[in-house]
Amino acid sequence: MNYQDIISNLKKRIFHPVYFLTGEEPYYIDEIADYIENHILTENEQEFNQIVLYGRDSTMPAIISNCKRYPMMASHFVVIVREAQDLDNFEGLEQYMEKPLESTILVICYKYKKFDGRTRLAKKLKEKGVFFESPKIYDNKIPDWINAYLKDRGYKITPKASILLTEFLGNNLGKIVNELNKILISLKEGSDIDEDIIEQNIGISKDFNVFELQKALGQRNILKANQIVKYFAANPRENPLLKIIPILHQFFVKLMIYNQLKDKSQQSVAAALGVHPFIAREYIDAGKNLKMSKLSEIISVLREYDLRAKGLNNESTTEGELMREMVYKILH
Repeated sequence: MNYQDIISNLKKRIFHPVYFLTGEEPYYIDEIADYIENHILTENEQEFNQIVLYGRDSTMPAIISNCKRYPMMASHFVVIVREAQDLDNFEGLEQYMEKPLESTILVICYKYKKFDGRTRLAKKLKEKGVFFESPKIYDNKIPDWINAYLKDRGYKITPKASILLTEFLGNNLGKIVNELNKILISLKEGSDIDEDIIEQNIGISKDFNVFELQKALGQRNILKANQIVKYFAANPRENPLLKIIPILHQFFVKLMIYNQLKDKSQQSVAAALGVHPFIAREYIDAGKNLKMSKLSEIISVLREYDLRAKGLNNESTTEGELMREMVYKILH
């Protein structure tokens, strides 16, 4: 059962006795648990019929003991166990699953890692309840995820704007949703979100960001690259060198892979490099300017400046100066 099915059933008040929510991506786990916490019972019913426990402060026998309580003047008794990955063990849960109390809804949030779905307990959970897995979404899929999230709410976003968000926020879905919701508050339904809106509401410069820097380096655009570096040096807190270097390193490593591809069509490049098709065009353009020998030199430069940014063989050079030196060596 996927996330949409679970939420749809909950809205129809089709309940299961146990929801075991697990996986590296906490966003969907929290969304399901929050919906159950806030919508199954009324506020008055929650006072006597809902309890929220935390794995680090609980034991499975105590949790099961709560599950065996009957509701008072309500349809269900709800037990939510957050941070269940901190529990010492799940001993006793399999036995409870043999005959779970139908009037109880037990929600177990086992986050940041995957519970082994091959165990007897997992099989029993799938048989008698809901066993939901929430895998981490790969970076190259985040722009499409952002697009789908906004489309469901009646908005559109340009490819570059969604990639800007991905570069700035990474693949933390909760953080992305928080930032998107801040934007939506000030927009009319049906609006198109572009780079200007992202810059105005989140503070990501559409012209001076790592995405534009790697593009300038790939195009061997010395003027643009130096303009971006100057901006970064003036805003070191928002653009730390130790954050920039890994992104550039990934870019140039993927360029090395690109150079070895036989099929250099946009869709093939996107699939081979694990990037959004919009970004694949950038690798194709950069591949015309950077061959394997130069890419090997650039990787060595990045490693050198990663160490220097961490303080090795660098006693007095500022971060801004290091960045200028690094970009100069990449371009020349």
